[in-house]
Amino acid sequence: MAAYRPGVLIGNWKEDACLEEDRLRDFMHKRERGELLIQKINKLQDNLLKKIQLSVSKDEFVHFGDTVMLLNPDNKSLVENYPGVCGSLTLAINLDEISMYSAKSLQVPCGVSAVKSVEPVGRNSFCVLSVDGGAVGEPIRFGQNFGLGTTGGFSDQMLYLASDHKSFTRFAKKSYLQQVFLTNELSYLTCWRATFLDPQLRLEYEGFPVPANSKMIITHCHTNRSLAVPRNFWTRSYFGKEYEVICHTYLDSHKAEEDKNYWEIVTGNPSDEDGTMIHRPNPQPRRDQKE
Repeated sequence: MAAYRPGVLIGNWKEDACLEEDRLRDFMHKRERGELLIQKINKLQDNLLKKIQLSVSKDEFVHFGDTVMLLNPDNKSLVENYPGVCGSLTLAINLDEISMYSAKSLQVPCGVSAVKSVEPVGRNSFCVLSVDGGAVGEPIRFGQNFGLGTTGGFSDQMLYLASDHKSFTRFAKKSYLQQVFLTNELSYLTCWRATFLDPQLRLEYEGFPVPANSKMIITHCHTNRSLAVPRNFWTRSYFGKEYEVICHTYLDSHKAEEDKNYWEIVTGNPSDEDGTMIHRPNPQPRRDQKE
């Protein structure tokens, strides 16, 4: 049987050529509008990992309108049982791979997790919001309700940290305790309050300004359960292995919260625009001050 030459057109060659032209035209149209999957992923990732400058506290207190990070300090008591969970963790937006591939912006409800990165970026930076009429710039006080919002590095949306009582259909995926999530509506589910760390001094400190970069308890107002990172439950996200964040109050034998419930509201470093107070070195005593 004689073979065809390379220049011979066989089959539905006209339809195949037109189909290829349509595919190329559709590709060029989507690329111009930024609708290609790789473009959506890159845009979402660039916003989530964009560097954010935290607010600098001049009086060492936390104020309404401040851009901060929520840091769960190093949990040394769990190192023996769980060697891989040492180090400080920050509260961050959690996106799985399906969300990254299917959305060009943050969708609600959106999950949160604790990450090992302590650099302020879009996904782990939050804004302290007033929910009871407090003016921007006023310090928040122990026992006062406030909200925590994040843009995730985007400029056209704001999501709010929220929680609700667990039910048969609403619970944390790993621990089955009360879940924490992000929503786009301010309500009683998005109200939080700061509590002084020492239970014996809480009544005395009620109404005092909340100091920045110091340990405290952050409690959900509606459920009266505290924000926590158990550190023995981890989840897989687009950015790798991260730890589950829940609302649950862990009490020791003295009826005091455990370090799983400890949080620090981290502000910016006044001597470094891109740094935070956790990177600021401790002041060294001068020679003339030594005994």
